[in-house]
Amino acid sequence: MNTRKVEEYIVQWLIDYKNQNNINGYIIGVSGGIDSAVTSTLCAKTGLRTLCLDMPIRQNLSEHSRAKNHIKWLKEKFGTSVYSHVMDLSNVFKEFEKSIPEEKIKFLKTHALANTRARLRMVALYYFASLNNYVVVGTGNKVEDFGIGFYTKYGDGG
Repeated sequence: MNTRKVEEYIVQWLIDYKNQNNINGYIIGVSGGIDSAVTSTLCAKTGLRTLCLDMPIRQNLSEHSRAKNHIKWLKEKFGTSVYSHVMDLSNVFKEFEKSIPEEKIKFLKTHALANTRARLRMVALYYFASLNNYVVVGTGNKVEDFGIGFYTKYGDGG
């Protein structure tokens, strides 16, 4: 695979999508992981408005630090078209957890509660997208999304 050509193709596709759909820019949930780092970098390379939303929910400090460092790097490399906002969703998640009946907590500590985190992030992403006339750019992993078919229904990408 010629990565340079793939990169150029994706960046041009993002620009074309923006122009064809009359949007003002992009919003990406930046987690500190490789998928959101690649996606946010591709959006920033367009030179168009790119909002990096950092949404920790009881997140490991090292992951949160990676997200902050990546956003800082994007701003330094691509300038004022990249900006960010931190929306700590830990308290929202805590209140949600508190409202669950005690007998359900053990069961929900598995996938159901984990998927709720992705869905809270989705609400935040779409709020800011609507506010700014931006499009939410998903950060799905190709192997997960297309290989094994894993995704969180109504998760981070909607």
